[in-house]
Amino acid sequence: MTTLEACIENGLIRKDVPDLQKAKNSLKTAEHNLDLAQRNLEAGIYESALISAYTCMFHTARSLLYKDGYKERGHYALYIFLLEKYSNKIEAKYINELNTLRSIRHKVIYGNEELAIREVEETEAHSSIKIAEGFLKSVKKIFGLE
Repeated sequence: MTTLEACIENGLIRKDVPDLQKAKNSLKTAEHNLDLAQRNLEAGIYESALISAYTCMFHTARSLLYKDGYKERGHYALYIFLLEKYSNKIEAKYINELNTLRSIRHKVIYGNEELAIREVEETEAHSSIKIAEGFLKSVKKIFGLE
């Protein structure tokens, strides 16, 4: 699926009532996951740091869905939603990194046939946290919170 319309037609994104409280709660969850990512990085648990950074980005993006009155049924659909609805308000690097980290997270958690586990390096974990911080700040500006 490469368009928001296709995601809606296939049930990966559904129209809902806009809910600012859910949106703000999602931002709080994002902040919590960003804190977890930083603590995991400091502890040398790089896989968990990257996963928590992605989770921060996921909940940050999800806050926009709630604000606009949508629900998602898939992580990739959330990426498509941002591409179509927010590419003029959020830097492309954040939207693209959300999708990149989504893919890495999947490989780290579930593995794949070629690699039993995808290891995460310290620099990669650190970079994912910086991207998550920037993305969260960017979305908070959309909400008028920064």
